[in-house]
Amino acid sequence: MFTDLARQSLAGLRLLLVMTVLLGVGYPTAVWAAGQAFGDRADGSPVRVDGQVVGSRLLGQQFEGDQWFLSRPSAGGYDTLATAPSNLGPLSPDLMAAIEDRKAEVAAREGVAESEVPADAVTASGSGVDPHISPAYAAIQAPRVAEANGLSLEEVERLVEQHTDGRSLGFLGEPGVNVLELNVAVRAAAG
Repeated sequence: MFTDLARQSLAGLRLLLVMTVLLGVGYPTAVWAAGQAFGDRADGSPVRVDGQVVGSRLLGQQFEGDQWFLSRPSAGGYDTLATAPSNLGPLSPDLMAAIEDRKAEVAAREGVAESEVPADAVTASGSGVDPHISPAYAAIQAPRVAEANGLSLEEVERLVEQHTDGRSLGFLGEPGVNVLELNVAVRAAAG
């Protein structure tokens, strides 16, 4: 009887060790190796400037100052660990007041009428860390960014066009401008 129990215990222990190696080491290593086939995508699509990581192509971040294109608002303050919408509904007085305040602020900063301020300039994305803005929002920011960086408006508009991503699969979603990549290009153009 004792030998049967010992034999079963050893079989269970061997199975535990084999499964630990397979699922604790082998499977994660295989997933990591498969991810490396996609280049930087598996590492978060980092954007590097002079060898330093300045952000991710996939995550929005906050920029401050006239020399930068600004991202859309973030309900979570661009905290990638707390990505979430504000949970305020379209009839919420708090949300409507925030949108009106943002609209007035953007219009004053960019020197445009409030009616020209695009929706993404005043509303947060669902995740709160969307890295893109609309081409319309980039267009109203271009004159400010050009002046602050000593660049011509045409040069900044060309950079916006170069960093505008089309629709996914050619028909899904709307075109968007990756703010981080555009700001890196503006910085390089400004020297």
